[in-house]
Amino acid sequence: MVSNVWLVLLFPLVGFLWCVFFGRLWPRLSGWIAVLMVGLSFVSAVSVLVGVLALPANDRLRVGELYPWISSGAVSIPLNIFVDPLASVMIVVVTGVAFLIHVYATGYMSGDPGYGRFFAYMNLFVFSMLLLVLAGNFLLLMVGWAGVGLCSYLLIAFWFEKPEAAAAGVKAFVVNAIGDAGLILAASLILITFKSLDYVTVFRVAKTTVTLGSGEITAITLLLLVAAVAKSAQLPLYVWLPDAMAGPTPVSALIHAATMVTAGVYLIARASPLFTLAPFTMTVIAWIGAITALFAATIGLVKPNIKRVLAYSTVSQLGYMFLAVGVSAFGAGIFHLMTHAFFKALLFLGAGAVIHALDGEEDMRNMGGLRTRMPLTYVTFLIAALAISGFPLLSGFYSKDEIISLAFTSPRGSVILGVIALFTAGLTAVYIFRVVFVTFHGKSRVSHHLSEHLHEPGMAMALPLVILAVLAAIGGYVQFPGEGFVDFLQPSFSTFGVTPAVEQGLNVGLAAASIVLSVGGILIAYLIWGQSLVTAENLGKMFAPIRTVLLNDYGIDALYSMTIVALARGLGRLFADIFDGLILNGIIDSLAGLVSGLSVVIAKLETGYVRSYAVAVLAGAILIVAFMARGGL
Repeated sequence: MVSNVWLVLLFPLVGFLWCVFFGRLWPRLSGWIAVLMVGLSFVSAVSVLVGVLALPANDRLRVGELYPWISSGAVSIPLNIFVDPLASVMIVVVTGVAFLIHVYATGYMSGDPGYGRFFAYMNLFVFSMLLLVLAGNFLLLMVGWAGVGLCSYLLIAFWFEKPEAAAAGVKAFVVNAIGDAGLILAASLILITFKSLDYVTVFRVAKTTVTLGSGEITAITLLLLVAAVAKSAQLPLYVWLPDAMAGPTPVSALIHAATMVTAGVYLIARASPLFTLAPFTMTVIAWIGAITALFAATIGLVKPNIKRVLAYSTVSQLGYMFLAVGVSAFGAGIFHLMTHAFFKALLFLGAGAVIHALDGEEDMRNMGGLRTRMPLTYVTFLIAALAISGFPLLSGFYSKDEIISLAFTSPRGSVILGVIALFTAGLTAVYIFRVVFVTFHGKSRVSHHLSEHLHEPGMAMALPLVILAVLAAIGGYVQFPGEGFVDFLQPSFSTFGVTPAVEQGLNVGLAAASIVLSVGGILIAYLIWGQSLVTAENLGKMFAPIRTVLLNDYGIDALYSMTIVALARGLGRLFADIFDGLILNGIIDSLAGLVSGLSVVIAKLETGYVRSYAVAVLAGAILIVAFMARGGL
């Protein structure tokens, strides 16, 4: 079954090629071809997971080589695929969630003139993410890494005729280019240090090649962290992700749930044999995650745009994953990555159903009372909201609770990290149920014209909502029966000498505190936005300065605009005016003037008189003879 891993990559690649060559001819068919190819990729991924499960726990690593890719001197880099428990789980999550989003998109994007082009990009996106996950060396990882970056640009700027969409695509591309530079430099240092880019070779010799906390390994891991921070939208490189909402909603769901932003977390987990040798880097990862989680959660409390609230929610939840891997709880981080994929995809697709019904309206201030008109969307969205809030017995409760516990108890954790994680859990419940109450409860603020046409989504959009709601509800239970989820992942780390932090039984006190904060956050949201016991308007007036700071993202985006962006534009103008305008254009104009002057002189030699030409020929002949005679003397 593990040998089927090549099919996991092949199917979405075939779907991309079909849409490229035949998308314009048969756009509707191309959409379903794209869905079929991702579906077949999912079936293949499940067969790979089953094959890995069938292997002994200490023998679940398989490396398949297609052919020797690059060979130069002592360096040999094959085109190889790396399959282990971590990779097998990731490909199932990526293809499974992507399949549901593709099905949803056939309804959401129906009638769009770029329908075929959209599904071409979507299939290429899935292929690139799968290549990133299954790569057996850092060079092939870089190919998939660049691929998801390219596809994010193409999909975020899909409606490129809209200035905000085009600008958001460019912003995502530029910020992620910073991460790409970090990855390239890290790979270069890895090659210099270990004389290889192959995972197995590098990870097995890491402990004997570098010393714990040495400058080399710290530099390598910090550069890898730059790549991860950019891709997973953590501080200070988070700024591209909220603007990415300018793309179609299925794109937002795919980026936030199954691809792109999870790549940074996966990179740290995959390269854990290197990161655990750099204690300083691990500490930085944990604190970046904790601060980002809290930072983004506070912003989610005030944003009026439903998709932007969910975007900041993603930034915050990714912060939890970074916190987990930063305290060496790699399994817990991947566990939350999986459950987050279920409930975050559901939240975005539910929001998309609302936006679709309201003819593109995204401002929650123009919604309200939708639960009676869109009951299926409401119920599924509510399940996702409960799951992300860490409500007992739903998926998010189990994965987030494990991270909070290990933030306190792991040798790399601390009380401060744990308190931040707990407090952020309460804020999560507040901001997500703010969305629930403002969008679906209370009086309708929908315009009369739109209210007459409100409807539930069609089957293509509704079915993925139902399936994701089931997964968001029960997805956390994979941690319990028989070999638990985190235990299954263990060989991916222990094979190379990594000992991840794991929860030693249920911490009743922390679980109780988490439940109290979750339920308390929901109650606070209910009292403010559900019952208006304390109106949001009055709160906004009472805390006007804080609200302004939060609405403006703490001024970070503005700071970047005034410094980095202004500097780049200034340098651009400088080069355009001085280098291009004076130096480069001056050289070109001088050459043009010289040619023009010579042409005037040469033109005067063209008299049209035969005797003049005869004299010139005679003079030339005399000079040649004189030269030859001189040479013969």
